[in-house]
Amino acid sequence: MILYPQLIMNALATVTYAGTKKNLVESEMVADQPTVARQENGSWKVSVVLEFPRETDPFLKSTVKSAEAAIKYHCTQAAEAAGEQLEAIEVEVKTEFKSKPRPKGDELLPGVKNIIAVSSGKGGVGKSTVSANLAIALARLGYKVGLLDCDIFGPSMPKMFHVEEERPYAVKVDGRDLICPIEAYGVKMLSIGFFVSPETATLWRGGMATSALKQLIADADWGELDYFILDTPPGTSDIHLTLLQTLAITGAVIVSTPQQVALADARKGIDMYRNEKVNVPILGLIENMAWFTPAELPENRYYIFGKEGCKQLAEEMQVPLLAQIPLVQSICDSGDKGEPAALSSETATGLAFINLAQSVVTVVNKRNREQPKTKIVGVKE
Repeated sequence: MILYPQLIMNALATVTYAGTKKNLVESEMVADQPTVARQENGSWKVSVVLEFPRETDPFLKSTVKSAEAAIKYHCTQAAEAAGEQLEAIEVEVKTEFKSKPRPKGDELLPGVKNIIAVSSGKGGVGKSTVSANLAIALARLGYKVGLLDCDIFGPSMPKMFHVEEERPYAVKVDGRDLICPIEAYGVKMLSIGFFVSPETATLWRGGMATSALKQLIADADWGELDYFILDTPPGTSDIHLTLLQTLAITGAVIVSTPQQVALADARKGIDMYRNEKVNVPILGLIENMAWFTPAELPENRYYIFGKEGCKQLAEEMQVPLLAQIPLVQSICDSGDKGEPAALSSETATGLAFINLAQSVVTVVNKRNREQPKTKIVGVKE
């Protein structure tokens, strides 16, 4: 019995690739002509090269196993049809990838100068509002800014930027297929909210969430950025660990309201970044909802959640207090409308966010002058 390449191609034509719902030949995944060789001991060796879209293809292992099984089966059937006995057969399926391997470490985002994590120990303190307005304010100051919504289970940036209907598309960059971020108000932005239904809960295990986050970081065309803002979810979780293991974060800013229950969680957030295995500098604290000012009484201040709690914590932790953002109706309204307050410096809140951006620029420059570059955390998952 003599085996030949077309017999191998016929076998591969019976294997369906789940990524395209077509067989391997129709999907143009057979990179080279299969080779068939008779070995000294009389056995046959078949070599095939399959080309997959990317190294992390979820169907890779199952497709390779199916291809191996199909080749052995068809060769055996062909021998039986010819009334001959097929000697032992060895099948080797090699894999190649259309996209270049994903870069790692310092090569991951070579065009990004500063990576700022906006964090809070507690939910509901307005961290995403601060992240959105900080990014816009930095852009208004003339900087190139990117914003990543790291909250996989509760993404809010598409709505805050009024781009819920936008859908990112892929671009080819240096041989890799990359996601092109959505741009609004001068800020490049990505969120899992662009890829899932806003009415459907994201029921993912931790591994799926962290994998999606890595794709938004590594498989996106972020380009040249002065500041890359990470809007992290509340607390200290898998998402935070993934960010620390993936990116060399320049520094973190902690958002809290003045009340003690929020400050207690803010301490935990500070402790996470100051952990000796993490060692990410704390750039400062932001006191959100510092006081309430009604529109009809713009000079009045009502300390609903306590007075200067973050200021006291900043002094205790020996870090700067970057800003005190008042609680006013317009911040909520502008966020819901997709027109963040930082778009206007004529209002008190808009001016507050512009001042915050200037403070962040100052502390980042000071940090870069006086401290070494942050290293990626080497912790096994």
